[in-house]
Amino acid sequence: MTLPIVYHPDYMAPLKPGHRFPMSKYGYLKAELVAQGLMPAQGGFLAPAPTSLRQVAAAHGWDYAERAFAQALTPAEVREIGLPQTEAVLRRARLACAGTTLAARLAIEHGIAVNLAGGSHHAGPGKGAGFCMFNDVGIAATTLLEEGHLRHILVIDCDVHQGDGTARIFANDERVFTYSIHSEKNYPARKAHSDLDRALADHMEDAAYLAHLQADLNELLAMRRWDLVFYNAGVDPHIDDRLGRLALSSEGLRARDEMVTGAVRGIDVPLTGVIGGGYGDDPVRIAKRHALMVAAAAAKVVD
Repeated sequence: MTLPIVYHPDYMAPLKPGHRFPMSKYGYLKAELVAQGLMPAQGGFLAPAPTSLRQVAAAHGWDYAERAFAQALTPAEVREIGLPQTEAVLRRARLACAGTTLAARLAIEHGIAVNLAGGSHHAGPGKGAGFCMFNDVGIAATTLLEEGHLRHILVIDCDVHQGDGTARIFANDERVFTYSIHSEKNYPARKAHSDLDRALADHMEDAAYLAHLQADLNELLAMRRWDLVFYNAGVDPHIDDRLGRLALSSEGLRARDEMVTGAVRGIDVPLTGVIGGGYGDDPVRIAKRHALMVAAAAAKVVD
């Protein structure tokens, strides 16, 4: 069996030149996976249909969801998200959320799957923020829980920024345990309370980071029998990331991704990978970092 990969060409939406969000990285990631033999040049992925208004509202509330779908957010709300209020950006957000939901279903069936987008963890109840219009993991988890097939979901968020929106969505839901390992002094300024937060000092390098993560994984995976794990594999902890404050090397990121995928699949729990953040002037280089998680996931596929 090959790794189930979810992707859509419309994961990329037009932005003004020089925008801080490297939208083209999704296409470069697909090209990098083809170059590495992890995807065929033609096809080789499953494409989602856009997520519904009802699914978005279940995680974010009806008021925000309806105004977002109608492109009727206030200028202040648009500024907080940091992306233009356009039909293409809305479609991209809906597709990314549907992609994570589809990848979760595939992981439950096959053991592991990845979405080549997602990790939009700053969007929370009644709002978007930080380049995140909708929270894809929040929507996917809410959708699956509503269907009644899952009881316990774990979110492992290794993006350099705290997964504040995800923490707030599930703050009062004992079925979802949120874990965030992030830079203490980075965005957002006002942190949420995840079920477990690991706030790290600036400029932390590979060895110390991986030691914290390993200890936390040991604790998290021993808590209970999880039905599904979501893994936000943001590459912004990298030393060269424009918006990061940590100092992981590319080998450190590789070790992190192998650690998480190995630990979760080692106890036969389904794992859904999403790519999370990664910022800088060279989208090709960022895409290569994102490909590390996909390669780690592919290595855990069992025929």
